[in-house]
Amino acid sequence: MIDNLSMGFDVYKVLMSIIPLIFAITVHEAAHGWMAKRCGDNTAFLSGRITLNPKSHIDPIGTILVPILTYFLAGITFGWAKPVPVNYAYLKNPKKDIAWVAVAGPLSNFIMAFIWTIILSISLILSAYTDLALIDGIKVMSQLGIVINTSFMILNLIPILPLDGGRILGQFLPFPLSQKYQATEQYGSFIVMGLAILGILGFIMKPFVMLFNGLFLSFMSLIVSIF
Repeated sequence: MIDNLSMGFDVYKVLMSIIPLIFAITVHEAAHGWMAKRCGDNTAFLSGRITLNPKSHIDPIGTILVPILTYFLAGITFGWAKPVPVNYAYLKNPKKDIAWVAVAGPLSNFIMAFIWTIILSISLILSAYTDLALIDGIKVMSQLGIVINTSFMILNLIPILPLDGGRILGQFLPFPLSQKYQATEQYGSFIVMGLAILGILGFIMKPFVMLFNGLFLSFMSLIVSIF
């Protein structure tokens, strides 16, 4: 059975969410650096940011505390990590490559949500043959991993700078409009935080998060039904 991951502060679920949360942010940031390197910019590589070592990416408050509190108190995952340095001047085709660098982060979260879905499927299959507490822990962690990664994916695809969605949108706008849009970046973080505090961000995100969670859980059900 799938556990009910209802909102509300739960110490056990907080502990179970730490590993998925660290991986979600670490891989997301490393993916930006990896794509930048493929597109010609070695800045992140030379800065040691193309790594799965969480120490290189996490911000104790923005990466751990804020996402946990916002998820269990408001139902959305909101937070930040140390920004990956990218020098757009080194990209082979800046107009196209900036978008590729931006989309790499949310795409990595989609892939991780898929991986957590596989892990959840395996734990559910194994739980039919054993009642080990470890299996139950993995099951809860996997469900949280799916929710956290889909939340991060949707959050970062919102077209507000400095979010990844803003970077992507900026590359498709006509040059004069793009220049004006880029100028809004200095206010973007305050806009996102304001939307989060007012509950508007959660209102926008939840339908999309639920949609993708539903798709992943449907895939999980298909796998489990085979066995």
